[in-house]
Amino acid sequence: MKNKQLLLIDDDIEFTALLVQYLKPQGYEIDVCHDGESGLLRATSNKKYDLILLDVMLPRIDGFEVLKKLRSSHHTPVLMLTAKGDDFDKIFGLELGADDYLPKPFNHRELSARIKAIVRRMELLPSTSMHQTLTLDDVIISPSNQMVSCNDSVLELTGTEFSILHLLMLNHGNLVSKQDLSEKVLGRKLAAFDRSVDMHVSNIRRKLSHKNADEKIKTHRGAGYIYMVKK
Repeated sequence: MKNKQLLLIDDDIEFTALLVQYLKPQGYEIDVCHDGESGLLRATSNKKYDLILLDVMLPRIDGFEVLKKLRSSHHTPVLMLTAKGDDFDKIFGLELGADDYLPKPFNHRELSARIKAIVRRMELLPSTSMHQTLTLDDVIISPSNQMVSCNDSVLELTGTEFSILHLLMLNHGNLVSKQDLSEKVLGRKLAAFDRSVDMHVSNIRRKLSHKNADEKIKTHRGAGYIYMVKK
């Protein structure tokens, strides 16, 4: 099996060397950049990466600016490495299109689990039996090529946003709990005060609203979400 391609953008030379040493034996090929400018150039090059590990605090261009520019043209999954306890970094990164975040300092096993969850989800998108084109009112979702359209306009979603929308649409009319969304999409149990799922759903709503769509996703406070269809 071909090794997965990772791009690590972090200015801590010793830290990145340790991560490369830890991750390589697990079947990853890792390119490393130590500033945001070179990281963005590498991320938008012709090389296809399975995942980008992106630190927030970077010289030249910070991680948020890298992510913002990247999302204007690429949907490569991004795992943000944020300062521990800095909720602003976490929320802002998710708003800009990060797929997940991990606060520093972190356990290397936790990092490995997050990477595997994201990579596995991207691999499964075109292959499961449920992944047939689904049309609900004016929204069409096609997992085989990870495309979504609303009112005949293409919707630009990250891999995580796509997976959440797909799960909600598959279960339209029924409550999908935040716990289920976290476990099935993010690959982890929902932790207290974790707003990742909420932020991804907020991004989906915003993008749907730009296509003049009706309110599609109803919130059941503290419980989860329901994808609504017209009667």
